[in-house]
Amino acid sequence: MKSPRLIALLICLGASPAHAADPASPQFAEEIARQEAIYKSRGAEVPDGYVINRSLLSYTQALSEAFDRALGMLRPHERWLDIGAGRGQAILDYYTPKFDMLHFEGRDGRGSKARAIAMSIEDRRTPAWHEKAATLAPDKIRYLAGRRLREYSREELGKFMLITDVVGGFSYTTNLSQFVEQVLALLDVNGDFFTVLADVNSQDGANKPYYEGSPYLTAIAGADGAEVKVCSWLKSITCVQVTCEFRPKWQPPIEAFHVHKVCNEVSVPPLAPVHFEAGTPPERGFKLAN
Repeated sequence: MKSPRLIALLICLGASPAHAADPASPQFAEEIARQEAIYKSRGAEVPDGYVINRSLLSYTQALSEAFDRALGMLRPHERWLDIGAGRGQAILDYYTPKFDMLHFEGRDGRGSKARAIAMSIEDRRTPAWHEKAATLAPDKIRYLAGRRLREYSREELGKFMLITDVVGGFSYTTNLSQFVEQVLALLDVNGDFFTVLADVNSQDGANKPYYEGSPYLTAIAGADGAEVKVCSWLKSITCVQVTCEFRPKWQPPIEAFHVHKVCNEVSVPPLAPVHFEAGTPPERGFKLAN
């Protein structure tokens, strides 16, 4: 049974471009400005839900079960990109003896570990990042800040065997299809993208919106206005294999997505943004483009 606000949002997703939710409208621009203020917040001004210090343990708990092994099997010549990395704590945790103690499989081949890049809209590094970087080979870890993923060229970033996003760009972007297209362009064939969404209609449809009277945080409508689940949309992308794992015990519940790239001829069904309400993460609506 869909909530009244979800039904209203789906109606909005099927509305004409002249609807008030038009990305060119003043209302949409106001919500974007509110979101930008969240990104720039510091100290006590950082709102609840905007987490910038997630550990690697929290990644393994939130992401697909395949993530932990994929990270442990990375080789020194391979690369890991963490989008929405905050302070970069997950990468710092990777470069510790404790990680090797807990990941015996692949340890001999892992050697000095893979190279890693932390990406964040704002520079959230602490002294711990600089201290760790000073102990590693040059360019072993990098921290990129001040730009969104779409503002980097493929040549500038290079290719990656592993890309992660734990409530980063995948949860916050206003252009979901462009974001996924760029992620997959950066991913090597046989590489893996792991990400999550909170409060989304799961593939089996067993859950309802977490907040009573509110819609799911991310919703997609087809050209006919009917709901399209995020998992189904991801599975419609060519050259990828997708698994979706719903975690009902989280508050709010999350769905973890594992996208494995199998060839280079990737085609992402385009989505048009039609609804955005600032938050941590924001409430977003998309419609499949004709």
